[in-house]
Amino acid sequence: MKAAIQPRHIMLGLALAGAALLAAFGDRTPDGAIAEPVERPAAQAAQAVLVHTPAAGAAAIAARPAPAAASAPAPASTSTPAAASARTAAAGQAILALVPRDVLIGDADGAFNQGQNGAGPFAHQDWTPPPPPPAAPPPPPPPTAPPLPFTFLGKSVGDGAWEIYLARGDRTYVVRDKGAVIDGTYRVDAIAPPVLTLTYLPLNQVQQLNIGVFD
Repeated sequence: MKAAIQPRHIMLGLALAGAALLAAFGDRTPDGAIAEPVERPAAQAAQAVLVHTPAAGAAAIAARPAPAAASAPAPASTSTPAAASARTAAAGQAILALVPRDVLIGDADGAFNQGQNGAGPFAHQDWTPPPPPPAAPPPPPPPTAPPLPFTFLGKSVGDGAWEIYLARGDRTYVVRDKGAVIDGTYRVDAIAPPVLTLTYLPLNQVQQLNIGVFD
């Protein structure tokens, strides 16, 4: 079964034939006319401004002059920065130097203190109180007298007075009087069995020696 020829098929065939005839027999002579240059007003000279602070950048933007009337129509709109600059210059508007973003608004790391060494406003905050300072070392203990170097040998009593016999190494001592000094180091303070009370003179410390009860 043959498909019916639609009108659109006929129109497509005629258009294709017309295009083939135009390509084969059309005028291919180049146009010899030369386009004349168009004189346009020069843009006002703009002095480059270097802005160091955000406040100075805002002042420089506010101080820009109003665009002057252009004597020639603006060119067709393009999407490239160079074309935008050309349109601004053709309109007679002063062009200021581009200011880096970090100069206008400041360095983000510096503004928010978020550098490598900064804590930052959203950094972890430790509210734990610092540990107390270490306690001072205790003072050294006061000096004490050495143990008594005497060995008790015995005792006797006569006429109501006691005699105490002591030994120190190969030496023997007979202690009978209160206030007597032994070897320039020990003073006899009291003879009252069962103890003999002595004072260690270099430190003025009292020591007692067991001499037993009454015999």
